[in-house]
Amino acid sequence: MRRIRCCVIDDEPLALDLIKSYVEKTQFLELVNAFPSASSAIKTIIEEDIDLVFLDIQMSELNGTEFARVVPPHCRVVFVTAFDRYAVEAFRVNALDYLLKPVNYSEFMEAANRALRWFALEERATSGKEELDSIIVKSEYKLMQIPIDDILYIEGLKDYVKIYLESTGGYIMSLMSLKTFETGLPSSRFMRVHRSFVVQMSKVRLIERNRIVFGKQYIPISDTYKNVFSEYINKHILSPIKDE
Repeated sequence: MRRIRCCVIDDEPLALDLIKSYVEKTQFLELVNAFPSASSAIKTIIEEDIDLVFLDIQMSELNGTEFARVVPPHCRVVFVTAFDRYAVEAFRVNALDYLLKPVNYSEFMEAANRALRWFALEERATSGKEELDSIIVKSEYKLMQIPIDDILYIEGLKDYVKIYLESTGGYIMSLMSLKTFETGLPSSRFMRVHRSFVVQMSKVRLIERNRIVFGKQYIPISDTYKNVFSEYINKHILSPIKDE
């Protein structure tokens, strides 16, 4: 397996330097960059194929749990914080681990090895695997199988997701985070366009004023995801043919 590409985010300089030093001396980790705030890291996390983020929680502007909800689904998070009261919320956003400051290298390595095992399993599971044609979700007390091709978009509502279906014009609600649900979807077909919305791009029929239109529903394209979305559109748009 290739080395795991990492970023470190912490607004405390000493804590930032410590975790950076741990990453740099761990053979299977590659430090891509380190940031004093989550807001300054967003562009790199989204555009540079980052695998793993070591992330503080209590930061100004954008805190760690808010940031964890907007990172791409393939990117995993290890929280590094001085407070244990955020543990439940951390695992709601699908964190791999939760380290309490001050962190020693042995504790750091436990989290790093957990990440290594996770990526190894992910790599093994996806190599040669056929793309799913349906998913099974729990809704209330029932298990429901949903064809992938029937999904228009998914809306995240804190601890729940609403899965909007083309065939019925309605939705199915399931208890899970949007990030967890997104991880189970084929990344070649679905794109996060807002912290609360993931859309199936082949189902997009109309884009108006920086919003995707599904019937009477308008889905905003946030600044965080605008560049990635624009790249997709530019690859698929037909340019007018010029007369010679």
